[in-house]
Formats: sequence, C-alpha cells, structure tokens
Amino acid sequence: MPKDAKENNSEHSQGRRRFLGKLWLGLGFVAAAEIVWVIVSFFRPRKKKPGEGGFGAIVRAGMVKDFAHNTVTAFPRGQFYLARLEDGGFLAISRTCTHLGCTVPWVDKEKRFACPCHASAFDITGDVINAPAPRALDLFPITIENRVLTVNTGKRIKRSAFRATQVTYPKDQ
Repeated sequence: MPKDAKENNSEHSQGRRRFLGKLWLGLGFVAAAEIVWVIVSFFRPRKKKPGEGGFGAIVRAGMVKDFAHNTVTAFPRGQFYLARLEDGGFLAISRTCTHLGCTVPWVDKEKRFACPCHASAFDITGDVINAPAPRALDLFPITIENRVLTVNTGKRIKRSAFRATQVTYPKDQ
C-alpha cells in the first residue's frame, strides 16, 4: 500500500474516533441531565388538582331531606361517610381508620364502622367502641346552605373523641 493511502486511512480513522468520542461524550451529558431531572422531580412536591366532587374538593352531598335519621351514606369519590344522627344532626366521617389507615366500611346490620384490618370498631359518630384504634375517626367540615349539604374534604379535622359540638345541624331544626 502506498504511503499516501496509509496516511489517508489513518487520518480517516482518527476523524471517526474523534467523532465517536464526541458522540459518546454528548450522550453521557444527556444521560446525566436525565438523571438530574428525575432526582429533582422526585423531591419536588406535587401540586394537587382535585377533581370536581372528588377527595380534596368541596363535595355537594345533597339536600337535607334526602338523608333519613340514624343512617350512614357512603361517598366513595369524596372518601367519607355522611352520618345523619337520630337527633337530625350531620357528621362527615373519614373512611380511614386511625390505627393503621385501612378503609373502614359501615356495617348497617350492626350499626357501626368495623375495620377489617385489626378489628377496631366505631359507632355512628365515629367514636371508638373497640380498640386498637387510638382515637375517633377524623371529620370533614359540613356547610348547610339553603338546605343543601356540602362537605370540604380538603380540611381534615383530627379528634380524640366525639363531642356534641362537632355535629352540624340544619338551621331550621
């Protein structure tokens, strides 16, 4: 092979090596940028965008007359129960057990909330009947305007036990 051809081939392979080296360096920077972006996104808090009538929003529960005395109505999207007490008052009770956070169903036959995880039980007011739950179920604020009930699921009220002042009554009662 002539000397010129060897030099040409050598220059060509060095150009290719230089190009591939720059390409790998560029890909390394892109990969590092992606890793930094993922880490920053992981630690940045998410902004909540509550859906209409879903958890974290104000939920329109219905008219006062729609709820019979001494009944509990589930609102799965709002993640609460609306309890109408015997005296006509209302409580918006969280579905989350205060022991370990399990979803607590209402057992209508027994007239109580019974946690399936560790057998905690709560009465219609959300007060503890059976341990290991350390405190009563949380509440959400209720507003009654023009006989229409609304529940603010964005504001959780933690409580140790049931008190009569926690009940919301219609104004004309």
